[in-house]
Amino acid sequence: MSHATLLVLQGIEQGVRFEIEEDDVGLGRGVQNFVRVHDTEVSRSHARLTREGGRFVLIDESSANGTYVNGQAIRRKELTNGDRVQIGRTVMLFTQPDDESSTHGVAEHVNLLGEHDPEDRSSIVEAASQRDSESLATLAAESPSLADSVANLQVLYRIAEEAVRPSLSIEQLLTRILNLALETAGADRGCMLLRETGGELVPQAFCHRHGVDATTRMPVSRSIVDYVLQNRQGVRTTDARTDTRFAPGQSILQAGIREAICVPMQGRYDLVGVIYIDITTPPERVILEGRPAHRFSEDLLRLMVAVGRQSALAVEDNRYQHALVKAERLAAVGQTITILSHHIKNILQGVRGGSYLIDMGLKDHNEELVRKGWNIVEKNQGRIYHLVMDMLTYSKERLPALKRAQLNETVSEVCELLAARAAELNVQLEWRPTADLPITTFDPEGIHRAVLNIATNALDAVEGMADRPGRVVVETGYNSDTNSVYVTVADNGPGIPTAILPTMFNIFESTKGARGTGIGLAVSQKIIREHGGDISVSSEIGRGATFTLEWPVLEDDASAAEGATIA
Repeated sequence: MSHATLLVLQGIEQGVRFEIEEDDVGLGRGVQNFVRVHDTEVSRSHARLTREGGRFVLIDESSANGTYVNGQAIRRKELTNGDRVQIGRTVMLFTQPDDESSTHGVAEHVNLLGEHDPEDRSSIVEAASQRDSESLATLAAESPSLADSVANLQVLYRIAEEAVRPSLSIEQLLTRILNLALETAGADRGCMLLRETGGELVPQAFCHRHGVDATTRMPVSRSIVDYVLQNRQGVRTTDARTDTRFAPGQSILQAGIREAICVPMQGRYDLVGVIYIDITTPPERVILEGRPAHRFSEDLLRLMVAVGRQSALAVEDNRYQHALVKAERLAAVGQTITILSHHIKNILQGVRGGSYLIDMGLKDHNEELVRKGWNIVEKNQGRIYHLVMDMLTYSKERLPALKRAQLNETVSEVCELLAARAAELNVQLEWRPTADLPITTFDPEGIHRAVLNIATNALDAVEGMADRPGRVVVETGYNSDTNSVYVTVADNGPGIPTAILPTMFNIFESTKGARGTGIGLAVSQKIIREHGGDISVSSEIGRGATFTLEWPVLEDDASAAEGATIA
């Protein structure tokens, strides 16, 4: 049976995701609720979400401010995938995947016919491309009755393109849309006001026509905005003195606005704000320049209403994506903390065990017990050091500290470091350096860590094998065909299952259970890729695995200049 999810799109907990696994959960501000929302407008026991016959039903618990689904107040409502639940000022997206839907089910209903299939009797009779929009504009010029409709469609098409363009912020997106609206309407200035969580209007975008004084603040009529918000209708005003909806002396008259259009930004379920544009040209200038007295028309008002709708949908999608990214970030942080806490706890337990032995040895004056305890503490100190270094390496984008070095020396240090552990595990560690390996440019510290992680994993893989003695072979080499150097780490362990190979380099993916952190392979791959190379894996079940770390030979500026001088 599928589980439901509530993702907070708007509110204090934006980005928090609640996984509904129980058949009955509470929503509210009280601590007894599974979906606990720290919203002052939410009751302590606001609503309940109950599973009935495989579907979830939302029931209002006589809350003070009511429960809403898709903008409609409800007492009891069966939820469907994509519904928006609002309690107080918090808006949540309800999702419940359909158990019956799958890509395999879709494929059963679609038959993609192959080339020259006898069942394919279709033939192309006509074709069209995006350039045909130009011919549509030509047709509109020949038929004046279609000109306005085509122009409006082109404006909405351009706004739709802007809405799906990548944006660093919602302000950038709204500014681009507002610029198009001003260009189409011929207005002097425009702004977008969005409703925040508390319901107050906050300016989010402002644009002005070229030649308009940008230092003068744009006066926005509160009376017009309030009317639009209350009635959810767009308005066009040409003269405040003759508009009976606005009493004399209100802000529109005081600001001296000659023409203005204000339209609601109505989203799928809620009103997210308003768009306000105006013309501030005085009547004297209109007479001198011969401009028409009324440049805002009824058709333009309808177009701006459509623009407001498109802008609202763009805002809602942006908020959804922002909440989704925040939810994924919170989930990743939670996963990271959980996994690292588990491994740090295991390491600290080892430190405590070693400290206990040292304490006992000091009390009994037993030097052998002290030495044994110190070895345990020292080993766990190394584990915590490598864990922290792997975390730092993976979390920060950096350029390798390149310098001229001998790869054999770097890998030899790794083998010397692991020799004691290999002897402790009764594993044969073979080091096979290539004699004629040239001096190359690489990051010795980074390569040391990458090889160390791979070799350590290989030792862990062959630990405790009963059927044969464990063996790990580390080898270096130079590939003249690709002008690259490589390090191979091969073991005769149990091998790696084919199903695990595609995900084994993912962060926190570990096959060693409580012994592994799932960071080492990801760090090694990151380091090799920083050098322009990659890690390849070959494995056979029951016979072991081979990791090959290969990267191209890099030449630093000094060696390149030296080579050029010799040439």
